[in-house]
Amino acid sequence: MKIGIPKEIKDNENRVGMTPSGVAEFIKHGHRVYVQHTAGENSGFSDASYQAVGAEILPSIEDVYKTADMIVKVKEPIEPEYPLVREDQLLFTYFHFACDKPLTEAMIKSGAVCLAYETVQKPDRSLPLLVPMSEVAGRMGVMNGAYYLQKTKGGKGKLVSGVPGVLPAKVLVLGGGTVGEAAARMAAGMGADVTIADISLPRLRQLGMELPVNVHTMFSTEHNIRQQLHDVDIVIGSVLIPGGKTPHLITRDMLKLMEPGTVLVDVAIDQGGCFETSHPTTHTDPVYVIDGIVHYAVANIPGAVPHTSTNALTNATLHYALALADKGWKQACKEDQSLYRGLNIVNGKVTFKAVADVYGLEYEPIAL
Repeated sequence: MKIGIPKEIKDNENRVGMTPSGVAEFIKHGHRVYVQHTAGENSGFSDASYQAVGAEILPSIEDVYKTADMIVKVKEPIEPEYPLVREDQLLFTYFHFACDKPLTEAMIKSGAVCLAYETVQKPDRSLPLLVPMSEVAGRMGVMNGAYYLQKTKGGKGKLVSGVPGVLPAKVLVLGGGTVGEAAARMAAGMGADVTIADISLPRLRQLGMELPVNVHTMFSTEHNIRQQLHDVDIVIGSVLIPGGKTPHLITRDMLKLMEPGTVLVDVAIDQGGCFETSHPTTHTDPVYVIDGIVHYAVANIPGAVPHTSTNALTNATLHYALALADKGWKQACKEDQSLYRGLNIVNGKVTFKAVADVYGLEYEPIAL
């Protein structure tokens, strides 16, 4: 199979779909890999490093899409890429269709096969291709929250850890999944007073036993969240509905409960966001202020640490990507229900129910 690795063109998206190490595995399996010129440069991988393992370098993104049977990338195609996607071409990447109607419509129109990293799901309901980037985003969410808590950045002027004789900052983490756990661990390691909220009591029990002693667990209800907001310093939004749109756990009217300079970090912005007042931002222009509350809602947080992120992502995707290339997507999805659950749009049909429900489209599961 011909595999294409295009250069990411989303704002400050420095990751690349595959490392040279991953490419070497595809070459070993008898596939041809085409990498766009400088695609891996910002992640620390030169064209020469790809050529050294057998990849072919193509000069433009148009050449990559035109040549490849399967596109492996990091982020969803953006508008300039829509015309490049063709019928029956397999796209293996993050899509997050439920919060991007133009993308959904474009991929339906293209007739391509869209297999989304974020909905590949194992029988135990774990999301193996979301986990590595969630771990990065959770850690970085806290780091960025701490940065914007500085007075010079619009925050309250608090040091997260405090100092002897001065209390540490209070961090509220909404959601006890991979992102939430990573955020709580990072905040606890920085010395913050941390509360993590979730609606699953078994998960809260697990977190209570495994997380450091400066992390407290809380059952997530609107009342309980409101009680926390009067003196919280950073709120990390990390709730996930696999393939669907995230509920708003903090509404516009709840902003008035917080002190000016409180920082909201919406790690769930890819799926619509945890906060009613959230809208996607970029690494170039990451924050905005509403009612005195600082909002950080960058949609590709791990793109700021591309070397770490690209390696972590390839480690997770390689097994599945090789199966798709070796067997073809139909056979691979027939043999592996985890991959089957990743199918979101196939040849103009919406095959993932949560996406169909968001837009009132017909849901047409694929029978293999």
